[in-house]
Amino acid sequence: MGITAEAIKKALLAALVTLGLAFPIVALQTDVNLSNQLVLIGRWGLTFALAGIAFVGVLLFTLVRPAVIARRAPSTAAKAVSTAPPHPFFRFLPRIGLAFLLTYPLLALGISLAGGPGLLKLVDTYGIQILIYVLLGLGLNIILGLAGLLDLGYVAFYAVGAYSSALLTTTFGLSFWIVLPLGGILAALWGVMISLPVLRLKGDYIAIVTLAFAEIVRLVLVNWVPVTGGYAGVSNIPKPTLFGLSLGPEPGSLTSLLGIPYSPFYRLAFMYYLVLALALAAYLVTLRLRTLPVGRAWEAMREDEIACRSLGINTTATKVSAFAAGAFFGGIAGAFFAAHYGFISPKSFEFMESAMIVAIVVLGGLGSTIGVVIAATLMVGGTELLRELGVLKAVFGSGFDPAQYRMLLFGLAMVVLMLLRPKGLISTREPTVRLKPQPTRGAPAVSAAE
Repeated sequence: MGITAEAIKKALLAALVTLGLAFPIVALQTDVNLSNQLVLIGRWGLTFALAGIAFVGVLLFTLVRPAVIARRAPSTAAKAVSTAPPHPFFRFLPRIGLAFLLTYPLLALGISLAGGPGLLKLVDTYGIQILIYVLLGLGLNIILGLAGLLDLGYVAFYAVGAYSSALLTTTFGLSFWIVLPLGGILAALWGVMISLPVLRLKGDYIAIVTLAFAEIVRLVLVNWVPVTGGYAGVSNIPKPTLFGLSLGPEPGSLTSLLGIPYSPFYRLAFMYYLVLALALAAYLVTLRLRTLPVGRAWEAMREDEIACRSLGINTTATKVSAFAAGAFFGGIAGAFFAAHYGFISPKSFEFMESAMIVAIVVLGGLGSTIGVVIAATLMVGGTELLRELGVLKAVFGSGFDPAQYRMLLFGLAMVVLMLLRPKGLISTREPTVRLKPQPTRGAPAVSAAE
């Protein structure tokens, strides 16, 4: 095993990339001195040290990897055994995850009382916000992951659901439990309307039309001031109630009737379990839709639209149903978002939100529901977690602020992840329909001739 020219090229490229990334972050740290002047603090030693570590690491990895691949090359017998289902332990993972989700508010309360991060950060930032993006990702996964329609304007359905529910509650005094499904239905109607112009379009052209639709919706929200409030948005949106009783500190609330002291934890826990129920419902509905004829038509159209037409599948109805179903979940998420935070504005529904949702679906694996959940947790929770990494100051200097560079660091992590797993975190999925019963673990695999 010798050092080849190809290995040296890869190592040099890694060192140059590391040097280019570390230059604006490490080598040129900024600081403000006593005369209120911006001073550049050079840290070239650490910069070249990181580049050297990258060079040596990539060089060693390139040299060792062929031997590892040869050692792990599966034989014919190993391939036959690998076709069996995974270990039964993995059957318990969904139950463990569900138990963790159900007890998470109590765990967050215990961590907060023990002197950890605040309850608002733990339950709201790392719980409710992640679940909102899970709900949005599951909706876009129907359009992009199952049907194969590149929608870059999914945030428009999110905005329609939020503004429609907010205006219905503040103007007409409707209950949250009424406007929640109405927000999803209105967003689904807009999904049907936007699907009509793209019936004859494919690929990038669908992306351009949906992107333009999202921009139109944003401009309407900004300029239709008498209705939407413009940049001021809609405020004082009523909070959801439980059996008509508020969870706030005001008289007549549920806590006052029960005779227990008020705590903001009650409302946070209630909103957390509400969005958790919505996300679980969306997850189960998506799994069910995949097994129905419409779900199989979505996946068939994603693979080859011309073949779908030759088989007699109505691609027009298939596209319309995909947009409507995906938009419905986006509207539900928007209605919950408006009710939870009590204020919405056009700034919450810009293109970056669509890019974030698309990244969740692609990173998780197109068409994979569990992949969407994992990707939303990593992207939303990961970007927020980088705010708290004060230990990075010991590496990059006291002037380094993780909150300012969190998107850069997280983007670099995403690039590395997509290079290692270009098909997403979950690149394989269970088949929609099985022609034969699933074999038990340890059973001999069926040969190709059979």
